[in-house]
Amino acid sequence: MTGKRCSEQLDPDQYRQNQRRQRARPSLACAIGEVVKMNFVQNFCEVLEPMLRRVVNEEVENALRRTLSCTNSNAMRFKSLEPSTMQLKFRKHLTLPIFTGTKILDEDGNPLEIYLSDINNNQQSTFAGTMKLQIVVLDGDFPSVEGNIWTSDDFEKHIVKERRGKRPLLAGDVSVTMKDGVVFLGDIELTDNSSWIRSRKFRIAARVVQGPSHELVIREAMTEAFVVKDHRGELYKKHHPPMLDDDVWRLEKIGKDGAFHKKLVANNIKTVQDFLRLSIVNESKLRTILGLGMSDKMWEVTINHARRCVLDNKLYVSRGPNHSIFFNPICQVSKAVINGETFNGRDLSRLNRAHIQKFVAEAYQRWNSLEVVDGLLNDIPLLTQGDMVDQHPSICAITTGTYDGRVFRADQTSELAFVSNHDNVGVMGSAYYYSPVNAYNFSESSSQGELSATYKFID
Repeated sequence: MTGKRCSEQLDPDQYRQNQRRQRARPSLACAIGEVVKMNFVQNFCEVLEPMLRRVVNEEVENALRRTLSCTNSNAMRFKSLEPSTMQLKFRKHLTLPIFTGTKILDEDGNPLEIYLSDINNNQQSTFAGTMKLQIVVLDGDFPSVEGNIWTSDDFEKHIVKERRGKRPLLAGDVSVTMKDGVVFLGDIELTDNSSWIRSRKFRIAARVVQGPSHELVIREAMTEAFVVKDHRGELYKKHHPPMLDDDVWRLEKIGKDGAFHKKLVANNIKTVQDFLRLSIVNESKLRTILGLGMSDKMWEVTINHARRCVLDNKLYVSRGPNHSIFFNPICQVSKAVINGETFNGRDLSRLNRAHIQKFVAEAYQRWNSLEVVDGLLNDIPLLTQGDMVDQHPSICAITTGTYDGRVFRADQTSELAFVSNHDNVGVMGSAYYYSPVNAYNFSESSSQGELSATYKFID
């Protein structure tokens, strides 16, 4: 009854307020939790604040540095329509081809040289002082065909940057200091090929980024446009001219580890020298080894490339009871000594073709056992491109000649070198000069016969 009377005496609104106060009163656990949270946030802010200050300061400093650098660079670069009297220039052209990861050199194999030129007289400037240069890569299509006029904005727009995810396109000494108008670039190399841009070519360029005066306007230097190939391509490139000891796949139309290469190696033709020797001794056998896959057109390209090979001065000697036959490094007859008589040049055509060819075949079969001697220059036919195998320039011991009372220059005496034994009026000089002579390989037989020790060699 008492409880009922108390409840009836309370106002309903007052009762609800009492209930809300009871629910709003925090418990001890909630109070402790709130205190812990406040302490954590305060401690976290104390740790985070110095980190945020340092990051902000670094970003502001970097932004200011970039702004100042850009301002100096723009002040020194060639401004739009502003006249310039000075220009940077590369001293020489580049060594081509250029491969990725390979040091870029000039045409003489030396580091690139940049000098300051006076545009008015096209002479090297006598400028005394220092300037900082930046080396960059340009699109090969810049500048346009119209001429050598461009603005700083044009130059900037055509700078080529590395592809996404790649290393910087130009590596090495990309920032150098020019002293007294000259500077040599150290190790610079390209890290990517040029096939991914529209022109497929790059240029190396240099511009001033810090100079002695903001009023001095200096135009940029740039090289000729060039293609950059991947370094792995260098391992498979052809040699021009080829060397005797080059692998045979260095010849045009013969790919490394390709079908032609495998066929040649299987037949012990491993070098350019091996290839040329067999082409001299038995060309048809060489064509058979290569097979039908090598067309006549491909063969002409390959053999002409091989014939540009540079020969050394070694002679290979095959000796017999009454003869000594001298061969050049590709099995061509250079000289013959038979019964004490020496035959050179066109005199070789007087010898019996079939028997000389037999000597050639025998020498080829036992090439590694032949005697090797150092030959004189006039004993060595040199290879050049031509329609006939036996037409090569050689060096003859002649510079001037007299015939019938007249004196002939060196380039007019090639025919006098081969006067008949019955003509004794031709008198030759003694110095060396290049003259077209025939190199006899006797690769085709006209007859067969056995050679005895007393056989008459001269027809």
